[in-house]
Amino acid sequence: MFNYLKLDPQQCEFIPVASVEDLTAGERLFLDIDGNPIVVFNLAGKYYAIADLCSHDNGPVGEGELDGFEIICPRHGARFDIRDGRVLSLPAVEDIPAYPVQVTEGQIEIGLPFEE
Repeated sequence: MFNYLKLDPQQCEFIPVASVEDLTAGERLFLDIDGNPIVVFNLAGKYYAIADLCSHDNGPVGEGELDGFEIICPRHGARFDIRDGRVLSLPAVEDIPAYPVQVTEGQIEIGLPFEE
């Protein structure tokens, strides 16, 4: 899997997905962008976005419990860091995509790599 946070934000197209009023602290937002399931988190006013896809079994991970910056897959307990998509525990062994997030004029935007 590719970790999008390693991309230069200059190589991304930022797409508005919600206003900051729509995603209050502690909440998460589930999206589908061009067939890619993504979940956006607001932790104390800072936004993070990861693929809603566990690399262990390709099931959704976004409904999992948060423990600090770790999300725990609700099916088999794999843990991922929502800041960068790093896998933190088995049974998953691959990172999941993480997307750069910015706020522009009150809009939360997710950075997706330019299509080639």
